[in-house]
Amino acid sequence: MCGRFVEFSDLEQLKLHFPIDQALSEITPNYNVAPTQEILAIFRQKDLKVLEKLHWGLVPHWAKDLSIGYKMINARMETLASKPSFRDAFKKRRCLIPADGFYEWTGEKGRKQPFFITLGDEKPFAFAGLWETRQDKNNQNETYRSCTIITRDSSSCLRDIHNRMPAILPSDTYEAWLDADNHDTKGLMEILAEKTITDFKFRPVSKQVNSVKINDPLNIVFKAIAQLTSG
Repeated sequence: MCGRFVEFSDLEQLKLHFPIDQALSEITPNYNVAPTQEILAIFRQKDLKVLEKLHWGLVPHWAKDLSIGYKMINARMETLASKPSFRDAFKKRRCLIPADGFYEWTGEKGRKQPFFITLGDEKPFAFAGLWETRQDKNNQNETYRSCTIITRDSSSCLRDIHNRMPAILPSDTYEAWLDADNHDTKGLMEILAEKTITDFKFRPVSKQVNSVKINDPLNIVFKAIAQLTSG
């Protein structure tokens, strides 16, 4: 799964790595991104690829209320084309969610150790995502935009930490993924199954990341596990 991640790259850095025609949201670093927060996403809006903040936790347009988003922070790759919550978005509303790393926990319950996971070169990368727009039934001028991060089985690199990992796209798939006119779900599924990035590096970090209230660059600093066993 992917339940917490980091985004600290500024707009200049993001434009070096991702196809962004227009930025519509302010960019602030976040070293402990948590579900329901607003997160950066890149998606097609008419002929432009825009960078904008969306709520993390997909709320389908037909949802009765926003609380469903708490259960929809991740979308399993295996059910994208069949599950009603994701099926339409997978076909028409895909996005890139830029990040600089993500967290995962392993170990015994109550003593789980957090790890910070990045690409080998520690450059920004993009989670494969889906997005939705929900109109307020009482005010049609009010919209709620939300997104979810796609997950898949972990590669051998991360399997000892967790059995699921986020689907991270290589740059040569960005155009096909963001093309709203590309409804080839079979081809899109092949991207997720065969082309997503599977090699990472990781390091143990402070257990202070367990608290979503702590948004601090020290969250991603290496901490020897032996130093953490007493606290």
